[in-house]
Amino acid sequence: MGSLRVIRSSIFGMLLCLLPLAAVAAPNSGKISGVVLDSTGTPQMGATIFVSSDQLLRSSAVELLTNDRGRFSSALLPSGTYSIKVTLAGFLPVMEEHVLVNDERTTLLEIVLGSVFSSLEKLQRQPDQPIASDEWTWVLRSAAATRPVLRWQDDGEIFGVPPGQFETAQNQAGRVRLELTSGSDHPGSVSNPSDSPGTALVYDFSLGGHEQLLMASQFSYENGAYSGGLATQWIPSGEQGVGPVTTLLIRESRLGPDGPTFRGLRMSFDNSFAIGDRISLRYGSDFVMAGLDGTTAAVRPRAEMAMQLTPTWQASILVAANGWQDPAGDQSTLQSALNTLDQFPTVLMRDGHTVLENGLHEELAVEHAFNKNASLTVAVFNDRSTHTAVFGHGSVTGPDYLQDFVSNVFAYDAGDSGSLGTRVAYRQKFTDNISATILYEYAGALSPTEEPSQAALRNQLAMRYRQSAGGRLTAKVPRIGTKFTAGYKWINGPVVSAMDPYGESLYHLDPYLSLGIHQPLPSFIPGHAEFLADCGNLFAQGYVPLATPDGRVVLIPTYRYLRGGLSFQF
Repeated sequence: MGSLRVIRSSIFGMLLCLLPLAAVAAPNSGKISGVVLDSTGTPQMGATIFVSSDQLLRSSAVELLTNDRGRFSSALLPSGTYSIKVTLAGFLPVMEEHVLVNDERTTLLEIVLGSVFSSLEKLQRQPDQPIASDEWTWVLRSAAATRPVLRWQDDGEIFGVPPGQFETAQNQAGRVRLELTSGSDHPGSVSNPSDSPGTALVYDFSLGGHEQLLMASQFSYENGAYSGGLATQWIPSGEQGVGPVTTLLIRESRLGPDGPTFRGLRMSFDNSFAIGDRISLRYGSDFVMAGLDGTTAAVRPRAEMAMQLTPTWQASILVAANGWQDPAGDQSTLQSALNTLDQFPTVLMRDGHTVLENGLHEELAVEHAFNKNASLTVAVFNDRSTHTAVFGHGSVTGPDYLQDFVSNVFAYDAGDSGSLGTRVAYRQKFTDNISATILYEYAGALSPTEEPSQAALRNQLAMRYRQSAGGRLTAKVPRIGTKFTAGYKWINGPVVSAMDPYGESLYHLDPYLSLGIHQPLPSFIPGHAEFLADCGNLFAQGYVPLATPDGRVVLIPTYRYLRGGLSFQF
């Protein structure tokens, strides 16, 4: 408890120190100017521009109008980041998030309005039709919260990628992804996709400007049991992890031909913004509701503050009821939307009633960047949970065991748990095609007691502190495009629950050996076809047998799984 008080005191102290800095981070002022065009490049007169500050405790939005040449300009504005909303009758509204204003130069924007007919107009354009040149260039900042910023460079030097090339790259990435796979990354959880053959589809709707609306669905069926889900994501900035993201997930599963039906709903909202040039904040919350034998609901908030201490040092504070749904590696927006279908909390049973796995993670971390390709992060954290999920298999029929019909794995509520821990992570990008992560952790996890008895299963488990070390390697073969991932996490003793679940999600490193391969297929196969194969705990390590009053069980800290199939992107 003493260590926990020290961590909390450090967190609150750092917050108090950071708040005054936010007030003085941007003492100067600048202005915003720009032009509003339609999809053909014609300036638009009479468009309304709303300029609102991203900073806290600021006044209402500034309203501007474009002139007969489609141009607009604001008066002097306090330095900081702003949101720009543009509306005009007959066009879809456009939102530019986190536009940076400072006293170094005037921030210039080019805003293109789209309509429901924009796609038809582009299709009707002749291939040899010249594209109007422009002088606007993208500047991608290192902070994710301030990336979508358009800035004119006074010295004439061109940075980044011109908007026309950026839009072409987006179109080449594809707007539809179809996956035909068998297996699951999380077998045993009735709230996630079933461990059976299934089909998943995601479609990207363009809403004009950079806004994206993604629709993803999945369905599987085997031996009278079905599982399906529908997810939507609205991304105004057009890029995962930048600005607000709103997600809705609905799932339904039938546990066998004559079994009960699970129904679940998860609504989430995440956002991020910067305070000056040194402090960034992101926050979010989930509302989760599930029904099986009864209904349960929960609200799960999360917040993180990061401060750039020096060009190479950064400190962050995190409090979260569950982790961020950040995409792994270089995944596309379409793949990230498909992953949303597998992000529902584990559903458990306690005394015959439905409950949800929960937890609270508190963390203080410091990161040092050796260069742009290598960094070291040290973190201390505290985990607490009142419903801890444990997985296993065995012939048990008690009211606290929720059996998955397809995988023959059960989920069990092990009750309260809590531990302190520390984590050291080193990341290195060797080339554009090879990167690695090395991880060391010291934390607690549930483990069998030294003197097992015939008591209830949860009474045979106790918190034990363990050490773990592991690494993850990602590589891509340049000519043939094959992507490999390999990871191994060693633990110096038996455990039956997740050890640092937030770290496992953040670094995508599960216990024991995991492998993955994504192989593009020959170009004569339509739709940019790709072969997928992912497996976890390949050697079935860490299984713990126990005898309970309900029968003999084998608990599984990380279930062995194999998921493979084909994907097509159009």
